[in-house]
Amino acid sequence: MSGVLAALLLVDSTRVSQAIAQVPLLQDERFAGLQWTFVRVRYQSFTVDNRYRLDYWGEPWAIDAPAAEQNLSRRLRTATSIEVNDPIVLTLDDEKLWDQGWLYFVEPGNLRLRDEEVSILREFLLRGGTATFDDFHGPYEWDNFASEMRRVFPDRQIVDLEPPHPIYSCFYVLSGFPQTPGLGSFFAGRTWEKGGFVARLRAILDDRGRPMVLANWNTDMGDGVEWSNAEEYPGYLKYTADAYRMFINEIVYTLTH
Repeated sequence: MSGVLAALLLVDSTRVSQAIAQVPLLQDERFAGLQWTFVRVRYQSFTVDNRYRLDYWGEPWAIDAPAAEQNLSRRLRTATSIEVNDPIVLTLDDEKLWDQGWLYFVEPGNLRLRDEEVSILREFLLRGGTATFDDFHGPYEWDNFASEMRRVFPDRQIVDLEPPHPIYSCFYVLSGFPQTPGLGSFFAGRTWEKGGFVARLRAILDDRGRPMVLANWNTDMGDGVEWSNAEEYPGYLKYTADAYRMFINEIVYTLTH
């Protein structure tokens, strides 16, 4: 290539880049005015003995942090017109809880709510908030989660949410609830762990039929978004895509219902 031709191509590419920069970005305005914050709940775990405290970020409530919330927040910000705030960590007795609308509990197979937290969580949900529980698997971890939820809502059932429920079509159109394997399961060549062979989206509904509690059971959507930037795991990308789509659908549905 001659020097003159190379120079012309450089000028042309620069002009194209400048022209593209001047074109306004098209945004999906359906969700303009909505705000969302990834609120990770720091909870007490029966796996953590006070005599042998784990490192702050090594406790079950902190699994996948902070990459999971950072990645999901960035993706929601770019895919929608929702105003996305920086992620935060709260305990249920923090006064700032009442400024939020969405809570995230990871590995609730280890969850143990204090008595005072039970009433706080119940009031938060009945006021219109939503709690999402993610990354727990198999019958043993389900039983612990369900037992804790019975303390919160002893008179309400846990139900399955399946298509054609609008949570599967409120943003992305999904044919069903995806199973995202944790990275360890992926390396082992399977999508399940701890006997949790079939992924389910389950919920506790309020009196109007709104899901107050969303339970991502037998799936690890937190790992899916945490490792979405890991180029060394190209085979994991299809699971990452499913995790983002389902997570975003859950968030959009929560904000619009």
